[in-house]
Amino acid sequence: MKMFKLLGSVAAVAAALVAGQAHASLLSFQTLSGPGYMVSTSGCGSTTQACTLSGTVPAGATIVAAYLYTSTFSGGAAAVTSTLNGSPSFGYTPLGFNNFLEAGRADVTSIVKPVLDVVGGYSFRVTESSFSQDGEALVVVYSDGTAPVNTIAILDGFSASGGDSFTLGIQPFTATSSAEMRLGIGFSFDGAGCTGSGQTSQVTVNGTRITNNAGCNDDKVQVPFENDADGNLFTMGGDSDPFSPLLPITADDHERYNLAGQIALGGTSIQVDTLNPSHDDNIFLAVFKLSGQATVCTGPNCAVPEPMSLVLVGLGLAGLGVQRKLSKRA
Repeated sequence: MKMFKLLGSVAAVAAALVAGQAHASLLSFQTLSGPGYMVSTSGCGSTTQACTLSGTVPAGATIVAAYLYTSTFSGGAAAVTSTLNGSPSFGYTPLGFNNFLEAGRADVTSIVKPVLDVVGGYSFRVTESSFSQDGEALVVVYSDGTAPVNTIAILDGFSASGGDSFTLGIQPFTATSSAEMRLGIGFSFDGAGCTGSGQTSQVTVNGTRITNNAGCNDDKVQVPFENDADGNLFTMGGDSDPFSPLLPITADDHERYNLAGQIALGGTSIQVDTLNPSHDDNIFLAVFKLSGQATVCTGPNCAVPEPMSLVLVGLGLAGLGVQRKLSKRA
């Protein structure tokens, strides 16, 4: 029997009133920097417990890392498994409960790298062991070796629906700098066809509200809209998604955002604040692509490094490189 999210949201609110709202922010999982570093993301959800993750990776690129995420409801991520591209079944590392919702992460580099180091693009079939899985997101970090230094930052866990915040430190932002963010949201729904039911999240970047409508099951497999049900309530900003406009309606919010307009010239940080008034979405993943070298600062007492600190670190690494070259010559 299908349990539509409207019923689940009532349970979520009741659980929050009884147990209190746990507070946790998305925390830094991986920060990967290097020449030509890029990221590919994709998502899918299905009530049949199987769907296809499709994205773009150039032929000849070198895969640095790949992670698969699953989003669960009414149960923990530790209890579910998946397969990817015909692999043996594997489990997930749980990322913490947001009421009755929890996401999990699995390192799938060993599955993805042998394929994508040879061919470009991908279309991987993913299966689920449980109906309590709403969908999956794949994050692939790669290097094409031709672009300037970029930083890929992956933050995961969950954002407290009553309000949360995290911060990233970056090199001083210039007129040629770039910054984008992609969000993964589980139990994500906002009315049939994303027409609006108030079950969305707000996202504010450096004091500017960029959306009131993050979250709808854009990445579901099943149509028509009456099949919007537990099992396919999932969205992930992906390669094929355009950037969401500022303050979009739900149907135009693709969970992929260009943040350049929210960072002042010379700015050295990105602060992201989230709020889910309906207490029934799980923002479990944020993926950033940033130009240049960047640091990630998360948690309630984090302090963003001063720009000079980043310069000194860079000079120190450069000095080590020179020292090693001299040692090799000696």
